[in-house]
Amino acid sequence: MNKDRSSRAAGDSRQQSWFRKLVASFLNKPLVRKPEDREQLGDLLRDAEKHNLLDADALAMIEGVLNVSNMQVREVMVPRSQMVVIKENESPDVFLPVMVDSAHSRFPVIGDNRDEVEGIVLAKDVLAYFGEKNSDSKNKSGARFNLRDLLRPAVVVPESKRLNVLLKDFKANRNHMAIVVDEYGGVAGLVTIEDVLEQIVGDIVDEHDFDDDVFIMRHSDKKFTLKALTPIDEFNEYFDTTFSDSEFGTIGGLLMNKFGRLPKRGENAELDQFRFTVLRADSRRIHLLQLAILDEPSVDEASGKA
Repeated sequence: MNKDRSSRAAGDSRQQSWFRKLVASFLNKPLVRKPEDREQLGDLLRDAEKHNLLDADALAMIEGVLNVSNMQVREVMVPRSQMVVIKENESPDVFLPVMVDSAHSRFPVIGDNRDEVEGIVLAKDVLAYFGEKNSDSKNKSGARFNLRDLLRPAVVVPESKRLNVLLKDFKANRNHMAIVVDEYGGVAGLVTIEDVLEQIVGDIVDEHDFDDDVFIMRHSDKKFTLKALTPIDEFNEYFDTTFSDSEFGTIGGLLMNKFGRLPKRGENAELDQFRFTVLRADSRRIHLLQLAILDEPSVDEASGKA
């Protein structure tokens, strides 16, 4: 009896020792092959999201960070033609309504044309000045208003600059806006820190945003802002149109089909009597559109000019 017990105990001990060695071998062996490129890394991250190790928002932000390191300023900048600028010699009566209507916080100040950017003016600086002025546009010291007195230096960056480098520069220098120039030194557009951050975290609430349950915002009889997710049937009802929703359910989908690709900010396309301009888009989809009603229906194909 004792021999049987001793024999069983010895067998159990050998089994436990074998099991411990097996577990140890698994613990010391990598369970997942290391990713060798970005594509494999992306697959690994998406697999982690499927297994609830990452939520969808975290995955989107990580993918955004990876994309930013491969993107250039030209891909997210506001095109030259879409820049809201103030002329250096304009009177307050002229540029103040522009500042109010656009609701931006920073404005390039130009000379004779858009290639002559003299500096950047902040809306808060103008507000502070006119908070102290009297009726004849003088401040308390009696000096006549001069826009140059409020100018801040303009940061200039090339179109080819990487977004991750630009973001680092913005952070280090505490800048929020930069003027983008092409290879010939001409102004190609502007870029803000928000433009870069939106590639990582998605939409940031700004002056274009409106309530979640509202798709179309009217500015005038012929100018509107609308979300790319606006259902086609709601668009048809609002504008008394007959766009088909058999293939696409949203205006964004309809425009993607018109372009034949994912458009960039500032690009426009014309459908019937409407001109759609992309106000906001990232590397994944269109977010916001500006709509202008034309005097006559257009049959032009999608245009890359704003």
